[in-house]
Amino acid sequence: MNLTFFADHCVPNSVISILNEAGFQVIKLRDCMPVDSPDSLVIHKAQENKAILISLNGDFSDIVTYPPRNYGGIISLQIKNHPEVLLLIMEKLITFLNSNPDRAFYQQKLFLVESHRIRIRS
Repeated sequence: MNLTFFADHCVPNSVISILNEAGFQVIKLRDCMPVDSPDSLVIHKAQENKAILISLNGDFSDIVTYPPRNYGGIISLQIKNHPEVLLLIMEKLITFLNSNPDRAFYQQKLFLVESHRIRIRS
């Protein structure tokens, strides 16, 4: 797989493990910058690493503040205070990633991943 992800500080280790086990590379924010770094630096670091940002932080799903056309891909896991849906969300995401393995597909798009669907904004 040629997809690399940059995991925001709020992404649980279980999500990182699932992505790694599925054959994807994951760069953890906490391994390369302070966990309290501002969002603007976080997304910049993802861009610098040519990685798709993955986050539970709702700020990154705001297309006014973070217009997808300006970034190399953002995946926002939509937990919405229901951590019990995380495994369902990850099953849906892994299936989607395996069906869309081309890095270019993720450019300039925001993916809102819910347990029952994935919405794409550009």
